[in-house]
Amino acid sequence: MKTLASQKIVDAFNQQIGNELGASHQYVAISAHFATEGLPELAKFFDRQAAEERMHAMKFVRFIVDAGGGVRIPAVAAPKAVFANAEEAVSLSLDWEQTVTEQIYGLVDVARAEKNYIAQRFLDWFVNEQLEEVSSISQLLSIVQRAGDKGLLFVEDYLTRRGGQAGESAAAEA
Repeated sequence: MKTLASQKIVDAFNQQIGNELGASHQYVAISAHFATEGLPELAKFFDRQAAEERMHAMKFVRFIVDAGGGVRIPAVAAPKAVFANAEEAVSLSLDWEQTVTEQIYGLVDVARAEKNYIAQRFLDWFVNEQLEEVSSISQLLSIVQRAGDKGLLFVEDYLTRRGGQAGESAAAEA
């Protein structure tokens, strides 16, 4: 069967599967940290982030399968599990989402260079998703910083009132 994606695209997407699963594991570790600290709303927030990253990985898996390529999931490094404070954990998340944004841009560049319009349209969803992810984590980091270590119960209350969401971006409302 002729594939709808070059080996270069398949290889790049396989690498992104590992990146997304690595992010999922990192968010599980952050969730566990907050659960251990008695901060259940922050733990739930990062549980949802972990599930979302796994879903992103599965979107890439399905694309590769549907395009007739071979899925090759790379090894995933162990996540950071110990954090000095909430700000460090959330800051790591923001750094990661900014890295993922650059990774997605790189995939768009590969798809454009290969003139693969199917892959480009597929990646459009991820580009929009990164706006929402970076915005949400950035807002959460700002709130955690304002609250400080002694005010994390205010962060818990904020997340409870917002239904577990740190914020809504313009992309989420579109």
